[in-house]
Amino acid sequence: MKKTILIIFVAIVAILVFFGLRFYNKYLGNNVEKEGFVLIPHHSSYKQILDSISPFIKNKDNFTSIADDKNLKENFKAGRYEIKSGMNNREITNMIIAGNQTPNSFRIKDFDDVYQMVGRVSKKTETDSAKFIKKLDEIAINKGYKSAEDLKKYFFNNTYDFFWTVTPKEFFEKFENDYKDFWTAERIEKEKKSGLTRDQIYALASIVYKESGGKPDEQRTIAGLYINRYKKGMKLQSDPTVIYAVNKASNFTQQIKRVYYKHLKEPSPYNTYANKGIPPGPICIVDKNSLDAVLEAETNNYIFMCADPARFGYHKFTDNDAEHAKNAKAYQDWLNSKEIK
Repeated sequence: MKKTILIIFVAIVAILVFFGLRFYNKYLGNNVEKEGFVLIPHHSSYKQILDSISPFIKNKDNFTSIADDKNLKENFKAGRYEIKSGMNNREITNMIIAGNQTPNSFRIKDFDDVYQMVGRVSKKTETDSAKFIKKLDEIAINKGYKSAEDLKKYFFNNTYDFFWTVTPKEFFEKFENDYKDFWTAERIEKEKKSGLTRDQIYALASIVYKESGGKPDEQRTIAGLYINRYKKGMKLQSDPTVIYAVNKASNFTQQIKRVYYKHLKEPSPYNTYANKGIPPGPICIVDKNSLDAVLEAETNNYIFMCADPARFGYHKFTDNDAEHAKNAKAYQDWLNSKEIK
């Protein structure tokens, strides 16, 4: 009798353990096979969602059962979702239903034009580059501009976080708000005192950024130098503007690294060797430091600068023609010694 009771007890325990483990594995246990990111576009079918998640989970049937119970088919939110080790089926399903995406970091660097930027950005968004540009073109036209390229001044060279599902409109609005926040009353007052238009400030800031390599150390000095040349009616003669003009003429399919005399005659309003004055717009997407450098330009007498081969990334400044010629020769000799073409 006791033996029979024991057998029954053991059987009950075994059944409870069996179903308990099934319940635990289905609802509470780790069901992640490997970590990664799942991309779920808008208008995905239920099968597409399950197929996207399938490579990351151990037991597909258990996940599908929970997904069915929570009606994931109708309740999912499009997005980029991070599957982490230790997650159970409920956590994964709830994450997608709640739309708890993991953002992507976007590095907006000194792109030559907006189209280059969009080409890079769209690799991390649901919207492809063609649709992204089309929408930015529409935004530009609504603001009275010709194309998305005219929106360049709204973007800042920096790192930003966006969701994979960010729309072109949402993307631009973030930068537009950042642009408005940057132009405080204090900066607007400096803008007025500078005697420059905002477009001129952005154009000069882009030259300052390119000439300085983005390093803030010399930016105010460089800004002061170019403002001196501008006020004296001299051509700015900035090599980065020539590089931009040549590259732009080829729709940026050609990339020159060194400026030769043949490049100085490039027929472009951006070429500051061929034209007096400040270019009609920025030659790259700028950072805030470069803009502040123009607004707070150093007061100096410099009108010449040349890269210093002894201090890579830095320059020699002078107001003397003969000294500049000496500096320029030293730099050209260095380029030739490095066989930089």
